[in-house]
Amino acid sequence: MFVIFLKFSENKNRAPDFIQEHQDWIKRGFDDDVFLVVGSLQPNMGGAIVAHNTSFEELQQRINNDPFVSEKIVTAEVAEISPNQADTRLDFLLS
Repeated sequence: MFVIFLKFSENKNRAPDFIQEHQDWIKRGFDDDVFLVVGSLQPNMGGAIVAHNTSFEELQQRINNDPFVSEKIVTAEVAEISPNQADTRLDFLLS
């Protein structure tokens, strides 16, 4: 399981120009059963994604295809989590 932090860079003002492509990229992540949760970092610092069902290398490739990343609107930081325990509703993350 991975947590991706997409933190705004100095090019933050370009985000509106690429928001539709970024939203399409997020939709593909959900459609491919990789993204579990997507949300905003507060206060207005960027976004965060919880991902699973992928390798670090595949995820890095996916992140590189995000127009916000390729256009340097955000910088991406990935943290890998090896879950040992979970609420029963999240047992699928333990396999």
